[in-house]
Amino acid sequence: MALFGFSFPLVFLLLSCFITQLLCNANAFPGHYHNPIQRHRHPRFASHNYRDALTKSILFFEGQRSGKLPSNQRISWRRDSGLSDGSALHVDLVGGYYDAGDNVKFGFPMAFTTTMLSWSVIEFGGLMNGELQNAKEAIRWATDYLLKATAHPGTIYVQVGDANKDHACWERPEDMDTPRSVFKIDQNTPGSEVAAETAAALAAASLVFRRSDRTYSKLLARRAISVFEFADKHRGAYSTGLKKYVCPFYCDYSGYQDELLWAAAWLQKATKNPTYLNYIQANGQILGAAEFDNTFGWDNKHVGARILLSKAFLIQRVRSLHDYKGHADSFICSIIPGASYSSAQYTPGGLLFKMNDSNMQYVTSTSFLLLSYAKYLTTARQVVNCGGTAITPKRLRAIAKRQVDYLLGDNPLKMSYMVGYGPRYPQRIHHRGSSLPSIAAHPAKIQCSSGFNVMRSQSPNPNILVGAVIGGPDQHDRFPDQRSDYEQSEPATYINAPLVGTLAYLAHSFGQM
Repeated sequence: MALFGFSFPLVFLLLSCFITQLLCNANAFPGHYHNPIQRHRHPRFASHNYRDALTKSILFFEGQRSGKLPSNQRISWRRDSGLSDGSALHVDLVGGYYDAGDNVKFGFPMAFTTTMLSWSVIEFGGLMNGELQNAKEAIRWATDYLLKATAHPGTIYVQVGDANKDHACWERPEDMDTPRSVFKIDQNTPGSEVAAETAAALAAASLVFRRSDRTYSKLLARRAISVFEFADKHRGAYSTGLKKYVCPFYCDYSGYQDELLWAAAWLQKATKNPTYLNYIQANGQILGAAEFDNTFGWDNKHVGARILLSKAFLIQRVRSLHDYKGHADSFICSIIPGASYSSAQYTPGGLLFKMNDSNMQYVTSTSFLLLSYAKYLTTARQVVNCGGTAITPKRLRAIAKRQVDYLLGDNPLKMSYMVGYGPRYPQRIHHRGSSLPSIAAHPAKIQCSSGFNVMRSQSPNPNILVGAVIGGPDQHDRFPDQRSDYEQSEPATYINAPLVGTLAYLAHSFGQM
């Protein structure tokens, strides 16, 4: 008998192969998600275009630029802004990034963004192909600014703009008329966390440019060394001396100890100077190396430091850092669903959930750590032991992929939480420049308070901030897509930065690069 043009034996054979394939993979498929990728093996099917998502995740940073925009600016609805930044204190602080949906330049999250963008390139830049140059330009836009902010020894300029006054307006960065106040730290007003994070960013970026621009790389490394020395010598939290200006926006809740350890780890990696390894060995416990705090984001770097230092042990065979493998394993065990010591929460749809405010930053940073640690473990031919259960690198990659797939649309709402990716994505993100008409569409100045009429409206944002990843859904996978809901609808540079490396890995592993 012929069925749709095929003989019955052939149809039976095809059906048998299909059923066998399903049965063989039944246990490996959580829900409808696909098997984790193997190293050096490219599955024939990927549920997402990771290459497209990678391109867009880097493009987003152009939409966050402050200063004089270059001729090759691709997000064309943006224009020059903040061209007098720093003039209040007679310094040049033009450039850098607006970290989120407002018009303030906060040095602490900007530095962390730079560190994570650099780490993305260090681990996975070789897989980025044509996007590597764009990623490096995104890093350089930040480091050029951080060099300006650290140009005067003993002083670091850590913020431009009064956040309270800025938040009282809803206006385009091109129209800013709120005070561009400049805030700094020095030996009288210390800020070890922001100084150390800046040192980490400069050190990590020096590795990115080591081959392509040795002069620039050396400048970054030298500055990182002096900034770290300042951070360590004059200890104190910037959210003490500058509390009324930086809190509650980027107040330091975890203490500055984690940043000192994190910065020392990056300097050890960048300089190979035994001074930093000695520093880590002498101060690691004091600085909280063994703390069982399993959150990694702009404020808390303990987990990142553990993973980074475990690489030195696993790959470079630095025996004195043996304990960091155990600390890193503890973090891994805490987030493996169903594993012993697991403490992580997941939404019903499978998203890692840490907190209501900008939860997606923890998703992207954790996914990056999982893939990076899987890479180190694979090279060292090791696994993670969670209460007698061996957790393989393959399992870590599967969890990371699952989180990214959720972010890109494999979730109960079928919503991509990256703007401009997929058929359905947030239309009303909490972002001034995106929500207000562009200069090209509306050349006249939009006054401070009149913009709130747009902020409160239900109209979609007229300017697409391509690649922006927002705070994301709540613990029940709900997302209202309301512009006023900054906890769920605001994008941030530090959400995107670790995602860049993760997407590069996934795009390469599925043969898309």
